[in-house]
Amino acid sequence: MFDFSPGADAPKSEIHRDLREAALAITAGESDAVANMANVAALIWQFLPDLNWAGFYRAIGDELVLGPFVGKPACIRIPFGRGVCGTAAATGQTQLVPDVHAFPGHIACDGASASELVVPVVADARVVAVIDLDSPTPARFDEEDAAGIEALAAAIAAAIAG
Repeated sequence: MFDFSPGADAPKSEIHRDLREAALAITAGESDAVANMANVAALIWQFLPDLNWAGFYRAIGDELVLGPFVGKPACIRIPFGRGVCGTAAATGQTQLVPDVHAFPGHIACDGASASELVVPVVADARVVAVIDLDSPTPARFDEEDAAGIEALAAAIAAAIAG
């Protein structure tokens, strides 16, 4: 049994560090990529406030396929290069979107989403998944969030590469 609790009123940098450490602890020794993604999605939901969706899309061929997540049902398949997630997968670059309605080609899986952060997970020099975070609050995510989720993605890449 794991009991991870984010510090109340902790600085954002500390929350991201604790999230990363919890993710490393919960994935240690587990080889099943889907189980690891499920637990990490749950940790993200627990540690980061003001989200309406948190989870993974897995890179399979030239598209992203829905992976473990917390939130409302979501789009199942997203072609590389389409929407925020597909752009992150195609470019290998983090997408920090303060207003999803201004993002060309945004795919609205949950109409309540106002901002989004998508971070590619890279293993063996290829994108194996993306971490997708949505919020109903405009400009919810900032550069510190992007850096924190990038560090998380790098830390867990081997555990979810499958």
